Amino acid sequence: MPPDAPAVVGAAQPPPAWRVWLTATRPRTLSIAATPVLVGTALAWGEGAVPAWLPMLAALGCAILIQVGTNLHNDAADFARGADQPGRIGPLRVTAAGWASPAAVRRATVLSFVAALLLGAYLVTVGGWPILLAGVASLLAGWSYSGGRHPVSHSPWGEVLVLVFYGLVAVAGSHWLQAGRGSVNAWLAGLVVGLPAAAVLLVNNYRDLEADLRNGRRTLAGQLGRERVRRLYAALMLLPFAILLLLAGHGLPGAWLGFVALPICAALIRRLYRSEPGPQLNLLLAGTAQAGFLLGLLLSLGVLL
Repeated sequence: MPPDAPAVVGAAQPPPAWRVWLTATRPRTLSIAATPVLVGTALAWGEGAVPAWLPMLAALGCAILIQVGTNLHNDAADFARGADQPGRIGPLRVTAAGWASPAAVRRATVLSFVAALLLGAYLVTVGGWPILLAGVASLLAGWSYSGGRHPVSHSPWGEVLVLVFYGLVAVAGSHWLQAGRGSVNAWLAGLVVGLPAAAVLLVNNYRDLEADLRNGRRTLAGQLGRERVRRLYAALMLLPFAILLLLAGHGLPGAWLGFVALPICAALIRRLYRSEPGPQLNLLLAGTAQAGFLLGLLLSLGVLL
């Protein structure tokens, strides 16, 4: 999913193995997976649920493993399709750079998804059939992002997938594991987390717009064009604050703490409007991911305190 470092396709000398695999996981994207678990858990605890630490840690591990598996699968699948061409300005892909073979990256993908499945099996014993449905759907979403004849990453639906699974499903599922029940506030909090996460992918596709069109990828950015992408980005970054108002008026006054992140989000919107397409958008992408994490962390602290 969203990247974390400039690309150097065709690098001559692979680095040490630990750096190869750390790069392949795209560590700066992992906060997108961790944030909804923290928010859903904090929301349940703030509502009075007894803390269940083991399910929380298992859910966190499961979410991160699915994100890692998604990233690895994307690395190998895009290389196989010839999408990672010399001169691309996105993240370094270890397969395209020659740092790891496609077979090795695919094996690592399978290991990540299997480990997530094992943790998910434990979570099902805690949360029952709703967690089973959420877990199976999340694994399928992780695979379908880059897999199959029509991967989601080549379509206009990537941002929707991120909003649903890195926002709504992850927050509501984490809340369910702690509270054992559903909550309107959990779904609202899922939007607060999911909208900035979708903005991360939108910036990624905005940066790669021309290259994606040349390679036959019809992302949402390619469908909308640059001006409308800027407007959509602004909406994705500002709508969470309207939802914070709903949460504050729905029995969670601590949600106001999230407004500390508003100036940062406003500054990112200005940067996108002023930035020309190019590698500098990698910094904006990283900033968007950090802003989403900060917003989730502030919301979590607010509902707890």
